[in-house]
Amino acid sequence: MFVLAMRSIRQRPGRFLATLLAAFLGAAIIMTFNSLQDTANRHGIDSVSADTLSTSASVVGGYGTLLVFFAVASTLTVNVRQRSRELETLRCSGATPAQLKRMVVGEAVAVALLGAVLAVGPAMLGGRALLGAFKDSGQVARSVDYSFGPFALQSGLGITLLASAGAAFLAVRRATRGRRRRGRARTFLAYAALVTGVVSVTATFAFSATDAALMAAPAYGAILLSVGLALLAPRLLRTLLDHLRLTGSTGWLAIRNLRERTDQLAGILMSLILFTAVSTATLYMQAVETDAVKASGLTKSVDAKNLETLNFTVVGIIVVFVCVMLVNSLYAATTYRTREFAGQRLAGATPGQVLRTVATETAILTITGILSGTLAALAGIIPFTMVRTTGVLPHQGLGIWLTVTAVATTVTMGTSLLTAHRVLRTPAVEAVTLAA
Repeated sequence: MFVLAMRSIRQRPGRFLATLLAAFLGAAIIMTFNSLQDTANRHGIDSVSADTLSTSASVVGGYGTLLVFFAVASTLTVNVRQRSRELETLRCSGATPAQLKRMVVGEAVAVALLGAVLAVGPAMLGGRALLGAFKDSGQVARSVDYSFGPFALQSGLGITLLASAGAAFLAVRRATRGRRRRGRARTFLAYAALVTGVVSVTATFAFSATDAALMAAPAYGAILLSVGLALLAPRLLRTLLDHLRLTGSTGWLAIRNLRERTDQLAGILMSLILFTAVSTATLYMQAVETDAVKASGLTKSVDAKNLETLNFTVVGIIVVFVCVMLVNSLYAATTYRTREFAGQRLAGATPGQVLRTVATETAILTITGILSGTLAALAGIIPFTMVRTTGVLPHQGLGIWLTVTAVATTVTMGTSLLTAHRVLRTPAVEAVTLAA
């Protein structure tokens, strides 16, 4: 099956570009920040610089590991779903489910290994630039020299390969399991994340306004709540569709299409919810903390500078990964509908009507994801603001939320419409033949 996996990659390299890109970005981020740990382990570095570098490596490295898994999992899930006919043909030819799993996992590991190797050079350059930024801000001594050692290399290769293998195994397993069993596991994990998130958010009130760890509880609570809502994304979308009333053929068809594809769109909604919740909560809480420090007339400590740097870095990583996940998922999902669009055109629909239907579907998805993510973010922002200041809501206004919303909307709408426009350039009769 390994030989078959290699032949599959050679015959269809374009199918694996999304996985390669996710693995490349993930390995680059992991190795970039974990190289700071190699630098911190050098002999003769002062304790303050070593603590700054170690904290950055551990916190961002942990986020990077989680995001690598989500990014690779989303691309592989779409890949496996689109290959359902191919996998079914192999099963009819005598292949066992275990052999199919080994084939898909072998493909994912081979692509991830290539992506991780290609990421070594950019990771070295990124780590050196990141160390320079720490030096310029006074968080690390000027005498510290950069080091890219075995910790960065081993963690980058190991985490990327393990995440890819695990994501591929889960993707092909989901494709062969029953929907009822899969739904029960997803529901259990969703409610577990929601309950843990509520506990973490509530724990915020146990801290005082000057505690250094005040931001940790609401931040992690918002993340867990967003994960819970993301796992419940198909149910949230169905609930919205049951209460949504749109007039005209475009609105009716958009709602009908979304009802038929709620499970397939779960990955897109998950990306939107996570992006909105984590970005909004982190940026608002950091803004509240910065204004509170300014109002007190105190100078930021090294720990406060480290926390601010980490927060903005984490948000930057999330933006990059979620954009990759959204673009990959939306591009693959829209391209997969080539035959559907061709059938609509042969039935009398114009390209403009098809595009308006896609725009309506994407708008509904975007609104659902943004509202769910905003709800999770507020659950963390409000307790933090109440403890850190005398108010309930941040005084920074809607600027941050509007920026996050604009980025999510631009990426989602832009990818869907551009991909649909590209698909519609193929004549309908030819598209039906190609898709068949």
